[in-house]
Amino acid sequence: MTGDNLLHFKDVIACNVINPDHIGVEFDSIGGLETIKQSLYELVILPLRRPELFSYGRLLGPQKGVLLYGPPGTGKTMLAKAIAKESGAVFINVRISDLMSKWFGDAQKLVAAVFSLAYKLQPAIIFIDEVDSFLGQRRTTDHEALTNMKTEFMALWDGFTTDHNARVMVLAATNRPSELDEAILRRLPQAFEIGIPDRKERAQILKSSANKQRIFPIRDLLDDEKKGIKTNGPRALSQADLEKVVLTTKKTRVAASEYSGLSSSESEVWSVPRETDDYQAAISGLSKIVVSQIMSL
Repeated sequence: MTGDNLLHFKDVIACNVINPDHIGVEFDSIGGLETIKQSLYELVILPLRRPELFSYGRLLGPQKGVLLYGPPGTGKTMLAKAIAKESGAVFINVRISDLMSKWFGDAQKLVAAVFSLAYKLQPAIIFIDEVDSFLGQRRTTDHEALTNMKTEFMALWDGFTTDHNARVMVLAATNRPSELDEAILRRLPQAFEIGIPDRKERAQILKSSANKQRIFPIRDLLDDEKKGIKTNGPRALSQADLEKVVLTTKKTRVAASEYSGLSSSESEVWSVPRETDDYQAAISGLSKIVVSQIMSL
């Protein structure tokens, strides 16, 4: 199928293409996951950034498929965007709703447009969130259009797998890896579990998120059981939960500045509390928010 025939379908997919310069997250802004980030750097980012170092031999080529799996809210999508940012690759966010069409045969053309656009814009990362809803286990009840779309997707994917010069990879995410088709899992040889963060990672996430939101530094008080922020509870908090905690803290601080009659200047609202009591009160307030978040889960 020629590029001209796919022009309309490329326009549809182009709405979901993000330039790496416009991605606002990178590895340093993601707390925790240090071992996984290092592996992704070696397997994905470095080959996409420095293809000349991996041009000798098939085994050295860039990964054509990587799976991120784990519970909801653990930061899989954010990590995927950070991978694109770090590798300088365009991020093509493929949604199943964008591929489905009321017109028979259009779904296959949309899939073809995804890969054609990725090849044209390479280096490119084709990201599929909730991949199990699209490339799950094949069933006899599947609609013919869905079956044809899966077949087309895998055929085009295989084409990039055999083209060692193509700097295009499929990055998939799912909460239910057991639901994926065996044929898809074979095309995703590298899989990383993005789980609920442990205590150390929760502290790193809180620090990173607080810094990103430009509120007071949390420093080492997170690691002090007597003074620090307690992130343990009946159920551990995910990355998304912890970021909500920081955002809630930010809103609370803005409201406090208004009630106290302070100016709304950014430097005054977000400046570090100068008095020890003020600083400790801010930390205490964040602790209460963490507790309330845990109790509401």
